[in-house]
Amino acid sequence: MINISLVQIEVPEATNVIIGQSHFIKTAEDIYEALVSSVPDLHFSLAFCEASGPRLVRHESTDSELKDLATRNALAIGAGHSFIIYVRAAFPINVLNALKNLSEVCQIFCATANPLQVVIAESEQGRGIIGVIDGSTPLGVETFSDIEGRRQFLRKIGYKH
Repeated sequence: MINISLVQIEVPEATNVIIGQSHFIKTAEDIYEALVSSVPDLHFSLAFCEASGPRLVRHESTDSELKDLATRNALAIGAGHSFIIYVRAAFPINVLNALKNLSEVCQIFCATANPLQVVIAESEQGRGIIGVIDGSTPLGVETFSDIEGRRQFLRKIGYKH
């Protein structure tokens, strides 16, 4: 028997969330090291749900407010070997390659500032992440004006020249 549920993730303004899956207790320290070496003065917190042994929520942080947020939302997800990272003063694009290059990171489900829900499957054994609902459904297809606006925005924030 499997029960499917949704966990609403808190996404404060000016904050991005990254959710992924890993496989080893050293995840918390390795993610911390990858993040602090990717962006100077990065404000972030991560929480990692152990799947075996003491099954604790492991956490590392440079920001006490985000630490509480990450820990609370990791507990709400409650899926073994999942992790959640909150980032301020940077975009996920600044840290995603560093995360993906960690040997214990299996996958990244999302990196977003949008409203976010995690789809959870629960069995007698435990909980797992099926996927995420990131933002809302599209309202249409971009026009030429929208294309120009997108291109200008990317140049304004420094991601294209």
